[in-house]
Amino acid sequence: MSITAERKQELIGEHAQDKGDTGSPEVQVAILTERIKNLTEHFKTHAGDHHSRRGLLMLVNKRRNLLAYLRQKDESRYQDIIKKLGLRK
Repeated sequence: MSITAERKQELIGEHAQDKGDTGSPEVQVAILTERIKNLTEHFKTHAGDHHSRRGLLMLVNKRRNLLAYLRQKDESRYQDIIKKLGLRK
């Protein structure tokens, strides 16, 4: 259900603002989105896993808060990350 270290490094490389950037909102949102996608796939086969569903809801809320922060600070960066990850339709 969690992401591999290699996949995490790929996401960091794709969304980092500069070299060594692992904590920017864009990187955090990308990692959370990957974890959310993995959990969503998990629930297709394990519908009764309510403990993991609670974790999924916490991840979604954390991502929502980071996106709200990014939107408030810099609208263009917010639009870029939304477009890259395909979040808002």
